[in-house]
Amino acid sequence: MLTKLRSLSGRRLYYTVNFVAGIAIFFFGYDQGMMGGVNTAPDYVETMKLGYSTYEGPDEGYVVTITEPTRQGGIVSIYYLGTLIGCLMGGILGDRVGRLKTMLLGGLWVMFGAALQCSAQNIAWMLCARIINGIGTGYLNAVVPVWSAEVSTHTSRGAFIALEFTLNIFGVVVAYWLEFGLGYIGDGRTQFRWRFPIAFQIIPVVIFMLCLSFMPESPRWLVKVGRTEEARDILGRLREGSGGPEETARADAEFEDIMEIVNLEKKHSKRNSYWAMFWGIDSGDLHVARRVQLSVWLQIVQEWVGIAAITVYAPTIFAEAGYSSRKSQWLSGLNDVTYMLATLMAVVTIDRWGRRVGLWWGAVGQGISLILAGAFSRLLKDHPENASQYGGAAAFFVFLYTAIFGATWLSIPWVYPTETFPLEVRAKGNAWGVVGWSIGNGWLTLLNPVMFNAIQENTLHIFGAVNFLSIPMVWALYPETANRTLEEMDLLFASKSPWVWDEEAHFKKLKEANPQVEHTHALEGKTAATAAHIDSKVDGDEKQ
Repeated sequence: MLTKLRSLSGRRLYYTVNFVAGIAIFFFGYDQGMMGGVNTAPDYVETMKLGYSTYEGPDEGYVVTITEPTRQGGIVSIYYLGTLIGCLMGGILGDRVGRLKTMLLGGLWVMFGAALQCSAQNIAWMLCARIINGIGTGYLNAVVPVWSAEVSTHTSRGAFIALEFTLNIFGVVVAYWLEFGLGYIGDGRTQFRWRFPIAFQIIPVVIFMLCLSFMPESPRWLVKVGRTEEARDILGRLREGSGGPEETARADAEFEDIMEIVNLEKKHSKRNSYWAMFWGIDSGDLHVARRVQLSVWLQIVQEWVGIAAITVYAPTIFAEAGYSSRKSQWLSGLNDVTYMLATLMAVVTIDRWGRRVGLWWGAVGQGISLILAGAFSRLLKDHPENASQYGGAAAFFVFLYTAIFGATWLSIPWVYPTETFPLEVRAKGNAWGVVGWSIGNGWLTLLNPVMFNAIQENTLHIFGAVNFLSIPMVWALYPETANRTLEEMDLLFASKSPWVWDEEAHFKKLKEANPQVEHTHALEGKTAATAAHIDSKVDGDEKQ
C-alpha cells in the first residue's frame, strides 16, 4: 500500500493530493462546527460557569440557559486570535522550510490543542487550549490551499480547491449530527457529550499527517530552493497522462516558466517580510501590497455577507415558526446538508464561469435571501397566527441563502489568495488572506449577539445590504484569475492602476508586446519572467 502511494503518477496522484488536502479542510470544517454543539452541552456550560440547565421533559431533555454570553463568545472568538497568529507563523515557515513540513507542524499544534481542550477543567484552561488549537488551524489554513494550488493545473485550480471545501462543510455536518446524537446518551448531562466531539478532531489530523509522509512537495517551492531535478520529476509525475509528446512539452514549458519566474523574483527578495508586503516595499511593478489588500478584504467581506449571522439566527427562526426544539435542531442539521451539497456546484462552475461571476451572482442571491428572511421573520413576530406560513417562508430563504453561499462565496475567497501572489511569498500571501478571515470571524463572533439583541431580525437586512455593496467592489478591484497560470499573475497585476479595466488592458498589451509569450502560453505559458522587460517596452511605446 505504502509503495503504491509513493509510485502514483498522473491523475491518480493528482486526485490523491486533492483528497489528502481535503482531509485537512475536513478537520477545519469540523473544528468550526464543533463548538455549536459543545455550547449546548449542560455539563460544559456548568463546568465553564456560563449558565445553568433545566429539564424540559423527555422530548426536549436538558436545555441550557446562558447567563454569561460574553464569556461564551470569548471562548469561541479567542480561537480566531490563535488562527491569526498561526497563519502568520505558518506563512513564514511555509516559504522557508516547505509546504509539507509546515503542514506536519500545524498538525502537531492541533493535536496538542485538542488534547488540552477535551481535558479542560475551567475557563482559563479552555481559553489557552483554544488559542493553541487555533494556531495549528492557522498553520494549515495558510499552507494547505497553497500546496493544492501549486500542484494543480491552471484550468482546474479553482475546482481542485472548491472540491476540498465540499469536505470542509462535510466536516460541519459530521460535527453537527455527532453532537446531536450524543445529546440522547443518558440524560444528556454527561461529560462525554462535549469532551468526545472535541477529541474526535484528532482522528482526521492523525490520518492527514500520516498521508503527508507519502505526498509530493510543491514543485514550485522546490524550484525556489534550488532542488530543480526533484521539482521536474514531481511536476512530470503530476502532469503524466495519455497526451504523449504534447503533454510532455506542456509540462516542460510549465517547468521552464516556473524557473524563469523564480529567477526574476529573487531580484526582489527584500520584499519578502510581512511588513514589506503590506506596504509594497521594493515590490516595483509586482504591486504586492495591492494583492495583500485584495486578499484581506475579500476574506473580511466573506464574513460580512452574512454566513455567521444566518448560522446564529437560523435556530431562532425555526423556533419562532412553531417548530419544537428537537425539530428546529433537525432543520438546522438539514440546512448544513444542503450547504454541503451546494458546494458541488462551485466545483463545476468556479473555473467555467470564473471567480468574478461567482461572486456577483452569489452576492445578488444572498442579498435577496437575507432581506426576505428578515422580512418574513418580522411578519412572523407581528402575526403569530400565521406562524406556519411566514415561518416556512423565512426558513426557505435561510436554506436558499446557505445553498447560494456554499456555491459561491464559501470557496472563492479562499481560492483567490492562493493564485495571486508571487511564488517567492505565496505562503505568506495566503496567510494575509487567513488574517482577513480571522479578523472577520472573530469580530462578528463577538458582534453578532450584540446586533441580534439590539435590532433582532434587522441584522439580516444590514448583511443583505453588504452583499449588494460587494458587487461594485468586485467589479472594480478584483481581476479575473480563472484559467490563467500562476506565473501570469505578475503580468495581471503589473498595471500601475488598481482598477480592473486598466489591469486587463495592460495585461493585453504585455501579451501582445512579445509574440513569444503568446506562443508559449499555448504550452502553459512563458510569461512573468519577461514581465519587467515587456512592461518597460510597453511604457516606452506609450510615451512615443
